[in-house]
Amino acid sequence: MPITKIEIITRPEKLEELKAAMYKINVTGMTVTQVYGCGLTKGHTEVYRGQEYNINLVPKVKIEIVVCEVPVERVLEAAKQACRTGKIGDGKIFVYPIANAVRIRTGEEGDIAIVDPADMPK
Repeated sequence: MPITKIEIITRPEKLEELKAAMYKINVTGMTVTQVYGCGLTKGHTEVYRGQEYNINLVPKVKIEIVVCEVPVERVLEAAKQACRTGKIGDGKIFVYPIANAVRIRTGEEGDIAIVDPADMPK
């Protein structure tokens, strides 16, 4: 079964909604990082104590998800619905093929390394 990494960069305030959407489609593993970035708008201008400042790096969150059993399209649809506000700055989603995965504790490789052991048939 192919292993795919989905990287979602979005607004920090959308994190809880995105997590709920992922749990609803049985995606329970994710890595979340606070990041800064800019896109097509290259930031914006703010005024602080009468001084204008260019804010060209905006706070975002990056959520990394690796799937093999949950269809990638379901993850993309759920993420788009959870993160979309319709305004500039909603973010981006990137999809990468993964060559291999290794569970360090057991040495298992491939899709078995990212499957929850509780979901495994006994």
